[in-house]
Amino acid sequence: METGKGESAVRIPSDVRWIIHQLEAAGHEAYAVGGCVRDSLLGRPPKDWDITTSARPEEVKACFAEVRTIDTGLRHGTVTLLLEGQPYEVTTYRVDGVYRDGRHPEQVTFTSRLADDLSRRDFTICAMAYHPDRGLIDLYGGREDLRRGIIRCVGDARTRFREDALRIFRALRFASVLDFGLEPDTAAAVLDCRQLLRSISPERIRVELDKLLCGPGAGRVLRAYRQVLGQWIPEILPACGFRQHSPYHAYDVWEHTVRTVEAAPAEPVLRLTMLFHDIGKPSCFTRDAGGRGHFHGHPAVSARMAEAILSRLRYDKHTSRQVLELVRLHDTWLAPDVVRIRKLLHAVGPELTGKLFAVQCADAAGKAEKAAAEQTERVRAAKKVYEEILRRGDCCTMDRLEISGRELLKMGVPAGPAVGRLLNRLLDKVIEGKLENTPAALLQEAGALWKRLASQQGGEAVDK
Repeated sequence: METGKGESAVRIPSDVRWIIHQLEAAGHEAYAVGGCVRDSLLGRPPKDWDITTSARPEEVKACFAEVRTIDTGLRHGTVTLLLEGQPYEVTTYRVDGVYRDGRHPEQVTFTSRLADDLSRRDFTICAMAYHPDRGLIDLYGGREDLRRGIIRCVGDARTRFREDALRIFRALRFASVLDFGLEPDTAAAVLDCRQLLRSISPERIRVELDKLLCGPGAGRVLRAYRQVLGQWIPEILPACGFRQHSPYHAYDVWEHTVRTVEAAPAEPVLRLTMLFHDIGKPSCFTRDAGGRGHFHGHPAVSARMAEAILSRLRYDKHTSRQVLELVRLHDTWLAPDVVRIRKLLHAVGPELTGKLFAVQCADAAGKAEKAAAEQTERVRAAKKVYEEILRRGDCCTMDRLEISGRELLKMGVPAGPAVGRLLNRLLDKVIEGKLENTPAALLQEAGALWKRLASQQGGEAVDK
């Protein structure tokens, strides 16, 4: 079936047109295919352009002898062309062999038919090809599924998922990123085949999880497919249906979590933080004599659990450090208090402090109406103080202190731990508003501190 001819359907870049033309001039077929076609039909700029062709890999290389090529995956028919530094993958029409490892075909067979190649693809919306002159080739109703907003497998969904279990998570990721629903048979197969996900590498799961969490449909997917997510993060399952018995909460722990994920800015660190921030609550639950629920110590417990999950999924150290710090701090009392905000800036820095405001506003969105309004108002007021502190350039860190260890050494403080301890004491006083951050005031206070401490403890420690 051919539909949507002309530039009104898909706008193909000049480089892609040239690649297709070069292949066809040599007697081969060639089409743009897959995600670039899907995104173009949705009016989204494609991140990359893939070309499928009847030419064999060696024929592709012969067609582009004057272009730099990379043998990306010759066994699977893929050659990457570099045009002014931009990569374009050109892959031979193929039919996949048996998937014995639940991820990769043992072998592929090259074919001369585009229809054979499209039939092996996972979802209808990814199984469309486009030619600048012949228009859209859509054998499985992908364009109609785009119009209807559904994710549907090509052929039998269970067969597709048994071939490559990562497709299960890809289905959820597409549902979230595109804000689509899953076609009923595909949805049932996702749930039925979810245990197959255990065979997928953690790195692959991590990539899909980040994209899923940051999609506009993340909340709907998390609600409907928590059992699928639980194959790699079983720690979330006790939260599902766990009542909080608190006037601050109108939802169970999982629904609260999902609402906070939805409310957080769509960036991985913040959405991972919200996914994990209350994961330790079920194990910390107690009820007082009046029946009210409490979760004492849950930020620390949640952080320990999140650390194990992030390690399991092979997250990088920078992401893990930020997420864990935000989970630990998510219940910190934030108020429009200059000294409190300065101390927070000193402890974790301006970047994480800024993210903590986003975390607490998202956390409020998952609470009971009155508690949500009170927390949101308080956090927003605190954020204004934070922004004013940054605007003024208040001294909250050692590098902003107007003296350094050199001045203390000149005063006669011996090199060693005493220098650092004195500087820390001076910084504390500045942060608390008890001392001006000027060289004269700092040196005078340092002299008095050193004289007193040297006489009391021989200058070896600073008594705070």
